[in-house]
Amino acid sequence: MIEYIRGILDELTPTQATIEAHGVGYLLNISLNSYTALQGKSEARLFVYESIREDTWTLFGFATKQERELFLLLISVSGVGGNTARTMLSSFSAPELATLIMDGNERMLKTVKGLGAKTAQRIIVELRDKVASLGMEATLPSGEKGASSTAINSEIYNEACEALKMLGFSPAPVAKTVKAILKDEPSAPVEKVIKLALKML
Repeated sequence: MIEYIRGILDELTPTQATIEAHGVGYLLNISLNSYTALQGKSEARLFVYESIREDTWTLFGFATKQERELFLLLISVSGVGGNTARTMLSSFSAPELATLIMDGNERMLKTVKGLGAKTAQRIIVELRDKVASLGMEATLPSGEKGASSTAINSEIYNEACEALKMLGFSPAPVAKTVKAILKDEPSAPVEKVIKLALKML
């Protein structure tokens, strides 16, 4: 299995990147977020997912491991293929998408082209706890009504979530509760966040 490809960034479009490594050019399908991360670079490293079928061998490339981890979770859901998952990761950043799934925000998920209500519901039901365990910082899309586009303190968020999960609480409610606390009190230390969460969970 290919973990990542590092080399000269030979060609770059919003949907594909060609990386030359040791004389071989690898064509990788990418999201818009990875495209943004690669712009202006002459060399690049992309984490890889290989989609191997009887008639095709397709490589998907990701600027970060987190994006690939979320992609793998998405394609594990029935009805979500590689291209649909890539479209979702082009519509939202990995942290934004993770937050929408953890919050059960079906309305925003349905805004992704080709994603229906049933598939959006299936993604939420099947991935809510799994996505929470990835430990991404909670971030809402800037277009989400009433939401701040400012990310919460990811270090405090991750520490508090891990501590609460070790205490036996489920990942999804933990993530939602900690995020709510940090939105109200962005400068709260981790100890205070955990104490407040224990009262709310």
